Amino acid sequence: MPRPVLACVLLIVALSALAGRAGRAQTSAFAEAHAAAAALPRLHSMIVTRNGATVLEYYAKGFTATRTTNVKSASKSVVSTLVGIAIERGLIKGVKEPIVRYFPQLARDPDPRKARITVEDLLTMRSGLVSTSFDNYGAWVGSRNWIDYILSRPLEADPGIEMEYSTGNSHLLSAILTKATGQNTWAFAQEALAGPLGFTLSRWPRDPQGFYFGGNEMLMSPRQLLAIGDLYLHRGRKGDRQLLPATWVEASCTGRGRSRFNPDQTYGYGWWLRDFAGRQGCFAWGYGGQYAIVFRDLGLVVVTTSSTVVGDERRDHRRQIFDIVERLILPAAGS
Repeated sequence: MPRPVLACVLLIVALSALAGRAGRAQTSAFAEAHAAAAALPRLHSMIVTRNGATVLEYYAKGFTATRTTNVKSASKSVVSTLVGIAIERGLIKGVKEPIVRYFPQLARDPDPRKARITVEDLLTMRSGLVSTSFDNYGAWVGSRNWIDYILSRPLEADPGIEMEYSTGNSHLLSAILTKATGQNTWAFAQEALAGPLGFTLSRWPRDPQGFYFGGNEMLMSPRQLLAIGDLYLHRGRKGDRQLLPATWVEASCTGRGRSRFNPDQTYGYGWWLRDFAGRQGCFAWGYGGQYAIVFRDLGLVVVTTSSTVVGDERRDHRRQIFDIVERLILPAAGS
């Protein structure tokens, strides 16, 4: 065999051996991540995909890929996605549109600053309105008119300045979607998002006036949540269809406010951002451990669903999920 040909053969053999060892190491790391996931008592599911291929899939006993769960505040990321689609279709003028167009009672409010609140202020949690989350959540969802309750809250900051996490902001977006599209939020979500992604979205609770809950209580399966993550991974594309503008994905994953409860995280358009072992993750986050984390530079999506039972251990659970991502999944994907 001529020497140049022999050299090429030897090089191919060497590279194949290296690739084989790397592949085995990667498989071993994902297997270790699977075992770590199975050891978390609150975890119901974990799916990891790399460039569209499933590299890890775990379900606790009684849970499956298609069993729906309450994804809690991950609902906010879905609502943001729907707003982006509605703007692209011209149904909502844009993020700078004042919401007084949809809630004319704001023009009569004693505080004239409320008439300056924009769609973007709701998306970024910078409406300035006193929060309807945390200690105020119970009184809000127990009220007779959720929309009026939210809009009647006093301003604690000028609109567009400070981030204050509030589920009411996202619920106002659901009402805006209903008014702007002529469909309820579930119907629009099914037609514009779930259907094109290949699934049927379950109905979820409504407020006393019939508006679908805009910031909580959506029912989705792990695979459906993964489809949302994939959409953001692919910059709004599903196959050959651009369901969501790529610019909306970029805007959603650009931090505009910092959480005072989690200062290592920023907030975009309904999506959180955080550094994971040197990699930026853009993620939907729901109470208890409902996540769709997107690492676009790695082609990686990590989805988890977890128990929503109230308990202090949920904080440790969240740290344990992030530890699996940082210590096992990201190094394996990076290799």
